[in-house]
Amino acid sequence: MRHFVLMLVLVLAGACATSPGVDHAPSRGPLLLITNAHILDGTGEPPFPGHLVVRDGRIVSVIEGDLPQGLHADRIIDATDKIVTPGFIDTHAHGDPLSTPGFENFLAMGVTTIALGQDGRSAPAGEMADWMRRVEEAVPGPNIMTYVGHGTVRSESGVGLATDPSTADIARMEALVEKALEAGAYGLTTGLEYQPGNFAEMEELVAVARPVAERDLVVMSHMRSEDDDQLLASIQELLEQGTRSGARVHVSHIKSVYGRGTSRAGEILDALAAARAEGHQITADIYPYTASFTGLSLLFPDYALPPHDYTEVVEERREDLAEYLYNRVAARNGPDATLMGTGPHAGKTLAEIAAETGLSYEQVLIEMGPGGGAAAYFVMDEDLQGHLLLDPLTNVCSDGSPEMRHPRGYGSFAKIIRYYVNERGALSLPEAIHKMTGLPAATTGLDREGRGTIAEGNAADLLIFDPRSIQDTATFENPHQLAEGFDTIIVNGTIIRENGIFTGARTGRMLRHGHSHGE
Repeated sequence: MRHFVLMLVLVLAGACATSPGVDHAPSRGPLLLITNAHILDGTGEPPFPGHLVVRDGRIVSVIEGDLPQGLHADRIIDATDKIVTPGFIDTHAHGDPLSTPGFENFLAMGVTTIALGQDGRSAPAGEMADWMRRVEEAVPGPNIMTYVGHGTVRSESGVGLATDPSTADIARMEALVEKALEAGAYGLTTGLEYQPGNFAEMEELVAVARPVAERDLVVMSHMRSEDDDQLLASIQELLEQGTRSGARVHVSHIKSVYGRGTSRAGEILDALAAARAEGHQITADIYPYTASFTGLSLLFPDYALPPHDYTEVVEERREDLAEYLYNRVAARNGPDATLMGTGPHAGKTLAEIAAETGLSYEQVLIEMGPGGGAAAYFVMDEDLQGHLLLDPLTNVCSDGSPEMRHPRGYGSFAKIIRYYVNERGALSLPEAIHKMTGLPAATTGLDREGRGTIAEGNAADLLIFDPRSIQDTATFENPHQLAEGFDTIIVNGTIIRENGIFTGARTGRMLRHGHSHGE
């Protein structure tokens, strides 16, 4: 039963519910009462009518049925005709909390916790504790959690672009991962499609994952390749890393580049299901767009990337490079499917730049070089990606940031409700909310800290909204438009957005795995 008969006595006595593993002083803060709500608790179960009592950043009680008479509250929110859900958890986000701590782009689409340190890049492992302290002092808008990046550790250890690290090199990397986890990182990320992660072989990948396994945390991987013909092999490599290290593994922003149709999506999901049936712990996240976003280096061959000298490559192998780039872009749906997101050509496709300059698109890329910017690449199939979203262990992410020229950083979570729930009916609302709350909490371990679901004692990260009003307004032409409809947003018990307007309060926390998050 969700109606706690002792709730009124506890509140009037000034007691506070406890969260797992956290001691709390007696409750003294103002009491917030949310009444007449339809509560979707994040477990995937249907909504139920009820009321919530919040105090000191925690949910004191969940009351199903009638509200007890005589309950005094400092603030009452009437949620009639609206739903109340946990705040969303973005398992794959980007941005700098020291320069843009407000992160209103995430908050406006209902995200109250973001996970940084993705794709193998993070704050330095050896300085992780200090970085976390500085983030805390910056007072972020949403809660911040982070992973330690394998690529960062590779560089920090002195291994860098080495293709054959020694046993001592690998031991240094493992020790750095250990240090970051001790500081409170929630696991490890890899970026095996990028430098320097692409130089790592299995012995190294297993070693850096062992400290993660010891803490029952997760390795999140931007895998070796997302091209359709190499995708299953990349998943197998990730599974091997998990099996040999003992760590849980997670496919970052699962996608099939070049793949088409629901039948191909079914084959990918069958591979995940078969791995789980064999005992592998593998999950994934996904963003609801058919364009990715990353640096131009993704288009270039290895011989044009460090440690090779790009100037020499152009001088000595320009014809070979041009042919490679021509074929690479053609295979990725042509120059119209590459939209520049940074630099002087931001907002223009590769085809448009070629027309303006009078150069072929491969020559445009040669002039830009692999470090010449980042772009959106329209290389995915809607039917395939939409079917991958249905996997029961795939949660929603954005892979976005405040600055990125891609609508996913402003619209991903709103689009799930607007498009996949309201318009297509591909997901029920409880399923969608679960994929954005309870499921990512279980994947990251935040459920152990009382986040991701609505329950007595859990953190009061809450949303109050009418799902019919949710709109993702960001587009590729105007990617920095805030989502609409999440009118009331509560972070750690404080209202930070009301009637669609940010209040100016910032109450996010720097979350640290294994550390107390008490008041």
